[in-house]
Amino acid sequence: MSKAAELAALIGSGQAQGNKNFVINGDMQCWQRATAATAANGGYATVDRFGMGEGTDGAYTTERSSDTPIGTGYSLKAQVTTADTSIAAAQYAYIWQEIEAQNLQPLQYGTSSAKTLTLSFWVKSNKTGTYTIDIQKRDATIYFIPIEYTISSANTWEKKTITITPTAGGTSFITASAGAIANDNGQGIQLGFGLAWGSNYHGTSNTWSANTHYGTSNQVNWMDSTSNNFYLAQVQLEIGDTATPFEHEDFGTTLRKCKRYFQIHDDMHFRGYATGTNQRIEQYFALGTTMRADPSRAVITAGSSSNVRSAATTYSGLTLGSRTGGAVLSIEAAGAGLAYIEDRKESLDAEL
Repeated sequence: MSKAAELAALIGSGQAQGNKNFVINGDMQCWQRATAATAANGGYATVDRFGMGEGTDGAYTTERSSDTPIGTGYSLKAQVTTADTSIAAAQYAYIWQEIEAQNLQPLQYGTSSAKTLTLSFWVKSNKTGTYTIDIQKRDATIYFIPIEYTISSANTWEKKTITITPTAGGTSFITASAGAIANDNGQGIQLGFGLAWGSNYHGTSNTWSANTHYGTSNQVNWMDSTSNNFYLAQVQLEIGDTATPFEHEDFGTTLRKCKRYFQIHDDMHFRGYATGTNQRIEQYFALGTTMRADPSRAVITAGSSSNVRSAATTYSGLTLGSRTGGAVLSIEAAGAGLAYIEDRKESLDAEL
């Protein structure tokens, strides 16, 4: 496809040139939760917008690395810490990103005009062999497609390009009405990078299915040695059958996108005078970035406090209602007089 044709296709699809990547934080710039080695615990542990799945007898960690294919920036490094040399049928290990449904409307899934996607990324591992990526299409009927790729050279950065067509494997799932992705703030598709897949999840490479096919029988067992590492960088998922150069966003833009799903409020100080026991003192504030849905709250560091009822968590800090654009910072006094919290750190979570 010529560059002019690619541009025309992007314009026709409604996907702007300056916002072509459906993956958020594909260059691994934002790490609100942690940058050091952290156990992959079946959720979001380190780099923003990338979840870590691990359901084996082993374990692995993820962390930020300055080892990248371009010599600058960051990559995501995964490292096996407890080996599992035999993956049972229902066991797995993978890295994923959930993509919000309303951001995927240019794909036109569920119609005869459904678009082809191209995934490009850089990868490195000491363990060579066959790996898989997968796309899980949410909404209506859930469909899966695993696609194989090969890490050929140990400890060497390799760029991979994978095309995902809506009729892969001769199917019509995605172009039929059951392939539609709702125009809402729910899960649209999940992009996964397989590290180990038990036989319950094996399917045929490059074939859509209604079965839970995340990988294939050729997928290596990356979990089989504590020597194994896996690096991932510059992940891009875009419309078209050709990979274009990676889209480098400014840090502020990427951070704002990440904060739609997760944000940390650090060094919070709040004080006031109460006239009696259990009197609540409150102040509403805007979050700056509207969150995807009503967030859940977690206390990371309670900080110090005085004259606050159940100071650690329940009656002080961020109070949430049915709101996505703001929160209330509050304290409930244990008695009359000055009440305050200091150095409080909390998170708000609206992940898919």
